[in-house]
This record gives sequence, structure tokens and C-alpha cells, in this order.
Amino acid sequence: MFEIQNQQKSNKTIRMPNELIDRLQIIADQNQISFNQLVVQCCEYALDDMLKPEK
Repeated sequence: MFEIQNQQKSNKTIRMPNELIDRLQIIADQNQISFNQLVVQCCEYALDDMLKPEK
């Protein structure tokens, strides 16, 4: 069944190299999504695919 999810969001200021911001903005523009949406998706992808430390 379809459920509407209301994710809580917060503002956080981060600093990035200008070159990285430029690269991300180009990709966001090419895909017609906001810069913020792209950054969130990139972070989620990176966190989901991080190597788990072996015990």
C-alpha cells in the first residue's frame, strides 16, 4: 500500500571546494534536479555503499 512519508529536514551549512560545487551543479542542471537533491542522493549512495570494517 502506498504511504506518504514526511521526512524531517534540517538546514546545515557545509563548505566544499568550488570545483566540486561546479561539478555537482552541472550534473544537477543536466538532470533537472536541485543541487540539494543531488547532494543528498550522493551522500545516501556513498553511505549505503561504504565498506563495512571487518571485525
